[in-house]
Amino acid sequence: MKLNVRFPFLLLLSFVILLPVSGQAEKRAVPVFENGEAQIVPAFENRDDWIRHDLWVETKFDTDGDQKPDRMHVSVTRPKQTDTEGLKLPVIYVSSPYFAGTAGFPDGMFWDVKHELGEMADERIHPEITRRGERPVISNSHLKTWVPRGYILVHSSSPGTGLSQGSPTVGGDNESLAPKAVIDWLCGRANGYTSPDGEETVTAFWSTGKVGMTGTSYNGTLPLAAATTGVDGLEAIIPIAPNTSYYHYYRSNGLVRSPGGYLGEDIDVLYDFIHSGDESKRAYNNATVRDKEMKEGMDRITGDLNDFWAGRDYLNDMGPMKAALLMSHGFNDWNVMPEHSYRIYTAAKEKGIPAQIFYHQNGHGGPPPMTMMNRWFTHYLHGIENGVENDARAWIVREQDKPMEPTSYEDYPNPEAEPVTFHLTSGAPARGGLGTEKRDGQGTETLVDNYSFDGSALARAEFTNHRLIYVTPELTGDIHISGLPEITIRISANKPAANLSVWLVALPWEEGRRSKITDNIITRGWADPQNQSSLSESEPLQPGEFYTLSFNLQPDDQIITKGQLIGLMIFSSDREFTLWPEPGTELTVDLDATSITLPVVGGKTSIKSAFPE
Repeated sequence: MKLNVRFPFLLLLSFVILLPVSGQAEKRAVPVFENGEAQIVPAFENRDDWIRHDLWVETKFDTDGDQKPDRMHVSVTRPKQTDTEGLKLPVIYVSSPYFAGTAGFPDGMFWDVKHELGEMADERIHPEITRRGERPVISNSHLKTWVPRGYILVHSSSPGTGLSQGSPTVGGDNESLAPKAVIDWLCGRANGYTSPDGEETVTAFWSTGKVGMTGTSYNGTLPLAAATTGVDGLEAIIPIAPNTSYYHYYRSNGLVRSPGGYLGEDIDVLYDFIHSGDESKRAYNNATVRDKEMKEGMDRITGDLNDFWAGRDYLNDMGPMKAALLMSHGFNDWNVMPEHSYRIYTAAKEKGIPAQIFYHQNGHGGPPPMTMMNRWFTHYLHGIENGVENDARAWIVREQDKPMEPTSYEDYPNPEAEPVTFHLTSGAPARGGLGTEKRDGQGTETLVDNYSFDGSALARAEFTNHRLIYVTPELTGDIHISGLPEITIRISANKPAANLSVWLVALPWEEGRRSKITDNIITRGWADPQNQSSLSESEPLQPGEFYTLSFNLQPDDQIITKGQLIGLMIFSSDREFTLWPEPGTELTVDLDATSITLPVVGGKTSIKSAFPE
């Protein structure tokens, strides 16, 4: 089933109300719906007629130390009919720390990654931001999409950014409570003011009290943050590539790991990157948040999970959440990895929250098709019965699908996926084998760490001692993977600490892309062997002693086509993601005790038709 299916039986048209004006009959502008979607209304299209104004909403927290509740800067864009005709409309709300500009990436801002594991790098620089932008415009994002369709657009700068008071905390409680306060104001439960320090109030008389939120990346995190407060009036959210746990963003199974493309970034770097608020408050904010809370909590020495990180994981805060959830993510997003959406989507379903998920095969960002978002907001904000709650739960852009025509599935992971375990046969320093038949007596094989070689070079190499790789026979049929692969690996090191990186790849390796939208990497994962017993308590490795680790790779839904091979590559330092210790650390893998379990649609039946073992 493709998403471009229409629903003519759901043709829903709003009534046109005629009002006498100066002896003339005039049509009153109201939202219009067809096929369960809000339509562009010509009377709402003219930007020159839009009413735009800004204000400050008072919160219930003080994070900049001035003994006064912080106020959030808010801008409103609404059709003129909300004034001239008393029209009330639902709100689409976008919040961000980026609207006033960022610090950019000056040399020395990121942490140096070239040092031994368990050591701390030299102090980095802390750039300052000069706020950009003019009142009353915070942002023009989403305006042309939603205002003509009968919505009011509200933007706000998050705490400590732009003209919003307070301090950034990068996932702290104030980043959830700030959008909650704005929603409370939209619903008549909080105070809004015409200035950041004055007492002249302003009300949202034009709001129906129905609010939806959306955004991408950090802007997609804040809708989830608001939803975890359980605030009344927030009916639906559409987070796109959201960061749902800062531990999962900056760490992997105990390992200090950077997000893809930002080697050496950590949570305090992001704090500096967004801190565009009042310059007079920055010294206090830096001292209390960055230089105390973050410095004491982030722990780049061990990478262990602790209370600091647990408090920045929205999965731990989902108890009050009730907003309908439509999530979007890319399976090849190596910045905010697909596990972020998967874990929240799974928890939302378990709570009985209406939830759908859209996955594509590209990288960071990528919203669902407009028709999906339109139907979602039309139902939950306008109250139109369009059947969206009965649509398929999962929509996936297949490898050759058009980007806006995903394929529907009953759910994600695909309910027809079954776990199939693959075992290793020896072959280092060339290629070993990977198959479903377990062959004991394979012994051990050893690799030598060297961050100088990136993962793609190691995967392409025919012969190298810097990685171990195990490859299936050439596939005689397609294999559809859907879900979370899990690796169990028994390993020893010759030093007390080592990086561990795992890639699942499609071979032969092709420069560029092996299809229109999918690269050679099927999925990957990272772990710290020192955390093999506990994520919160690492223990130094005893050189030569073997340890067993089990962890998930990133979720995926991909079809590996006939003629390709699937390769499991095990190596140590991942040049694009991990710290860079001095080359030479040796990792030894017990092949008999190591395996990878893949969620294969059709299970062993599919494997038998595709693996000529």
